[in-house]
Amino acid sequence: MELKLDIFQTMALVTVVFYLGTYLRKKVRFLSKYCIPAPVVGGLLFALVMLFLKVANLATIVIDTTLQNLFMTTFFASVGFTASFKILKNGGIKVAMFLGIAVLLVISQDIVGATLAKVFNLNPLLGLCTGSISMIGGHGTAGSFGPLLEELGVNGATTVSFASATFGLVMGSFIGGFVAKNLIENYKLKTPKESKDHSIPLSDFHEDNQAVLCHHKLMNGSAYLFFAMGLGSIISKFIQDTGLTFPSYIGAMIAAAIIRNVCDIRKLEIEEKEIEVIGNISLSYFLCIALMGLKLWELFDLALPLVVMLLAQSVLMAIFAYFITFRVMGKDYDASVFASASCGFGMGATPNAVANMDALSAKFGFAPIPYFVVPIVGALFVDFVNSAVITLFINILR
Repeated sequence: MELKLDIFQTMALVTVVFYLGTYLRKKVRFLSKYCIPAPVVGGLLFALVMLFLKVANLATIVIDTTLQNLFMTTFFASVGFTASFKILKNGGIKVAMFLGIAVLLVISQDIVGATLAKVFNLNPLLGLCTGSISMIGGHGTAGSFGPLLEELGVNGATTVSFASATFGLVMGSFIGGFVAKNLIENYKLKTPKESKDHSIPLSDFHEDNQAVLCHHKLMNGSAYLFFAMGLGSIISKFIQDTGLTFPSYIGAMIAAAIIRNVCDIRKLEIEEKEIEVIGNISLSYFLCIALMGLKLWELFDLALPLVVMLLAQSVLMAIFAYFITFRVMGKDYDASVFASASCGFGMGATPNAVANMDALSAKFGFAPIPYFVVPIVGALFVDFVNSAVITLFINILR
């Protein structure tokens, strides 16, 4: 039996799945401890139900994915509005150093992924799905590059990308604490026994439930996003005409970044919080739709290669954080916090990095510099770098 849902029925079901994920995240400590987002929880649960129904030959549910691309582009446009060169400049040398480390990690992850895919006689582009697409990129980048790779003939790319991203969320938290603890003990680092500043710096990952909704600001934020997406579609078409393979959202990100920096130069204020909120809502719906459409049965034939490639990425992340991040960032307590945070966003997402730092701060003391630098690099600039490197690898390997 096949059940086809129209766009309205799909969005109603997506909303139910999202709030189911929210409920489970509150009730199951494991999910909140490792910062697994509600859309991922709900979406994966739905995908598992679909897997059971297919294997049992009971039913198939086909959802309408018309709005998936709109939500995806809206989210990445909102990311583009955070790419302020003024903020990068104000962050100083530590921001530049940590961004450089992130670039090196992105390249390393993609080399390891593509190389191991060749070892298993798989398409090297499938290896990228276990590389920076899902590791540093997380579920958002997985949902955008997965379908793109499938268009290039890489079967199961979306499913592998999402499965790898989910694995990375959990493993990044495990590795982060392990690496930092060993660095502190092995190097006998001096740690603040108690923080002088007990307040956690404001970041994009602590929800403000007291915020006042303003129609004027929300409308302005929406206008900025739609204008960036419209201009971005022209930029994307121009890029695609060059013959290179780019995800559709790149144009919107570039347009948003241009608008943001022009506004900075002209000292014009943009509605950052409203743009961020609209972007986060779009991301939640995008992830739900993408994960609900996963064909988990496509993983059956890739079980062994996928496990080996993901374990290799975990080893790479631990070695990279221990021997490179720690040394480059100064070989002190702050550097150990940076190493732990790099595991968080290097295999999961920036909220995981913040969670890793929170855990260390609670035990060893507060480190203000990493709290400032990591969210700037992880939330503002790494998506640009990652998309550029992935695109380069795709055009080399295809």
